[in-house]
Amino acid sequence: MSQKVTPLHGNSTRADSKFSVRKLTMTAMLGAVATVLMYISVSVPLMPSFIKLDLSELPALIASFALGPLSGVAVCLIKNLINLFFSTTGGVGELSNFLLGAIFVFVAGMFYRYMGGRKGALIGSLCGAAAMAVFSVFSNYFVVYPVYTAFMPMETILSMYQAINPNVETLWDALIWFNMPFTFLKGMLSVVITFLIYKKLSPLLKGTKKLAK
Repeated sequence: MSQKVTPLHGNSTRADSKFSVRKLTMTAMLGAVATVLMYISVSVPLMPSFIKLDLSELPALIASFALGPLSGVAVCLIKNLINLFFSTTGGVGELSNFLLGAIFVFVAGMFYRYMGGRKGALIGSLCGAAAMAVFSVFSNYFVVYPVYTAFMPMETILSMYQAINPNVETLWDALIWFNMPFTFLKGMLSVVITFLIYKKLSPLLKGTKKLAK
């Protein structure tokens, strides 16, 4: 009997090793995709011109669902570490982007892990996007915008918001009325796309299609 147990244990170890290698490989690939998507950004109507929309959280969210929350966070880290070499904010913008993305995909992934199914994914995504949006107000106010004032006076920044909504008087107003909803909708856009493509991508990322053969 001991002879039978030993090979079984060895097969299990090899399977775990293959899974770990695949997980690392898929995480790295999704990180590369996220890096590219971070470069592809567009201006958004009814937002100041310096605020751009990109879908770089999309691969991180997919990784969080398919490979686990830590893989999703790793994708956020990879894309920002690479973009750090081209930073125009001394790394502050990348730090903020990493923290926001990590909060989003980690919360979403944890809900999905423990609840499972589309319901768990949806609730997790909503909570993650909401947490990211709320946190963005504070990270922008205390970290990002103070750094931006080295390149653009605060009066100029506020005037760009006031051109859209004259009722904006302070940076808090601008962040709560503009940035927070924008960040939430940006997260939900990634959620919608994920729900559309996840079913087809999941077997490839997890390797289940290959194992089924």
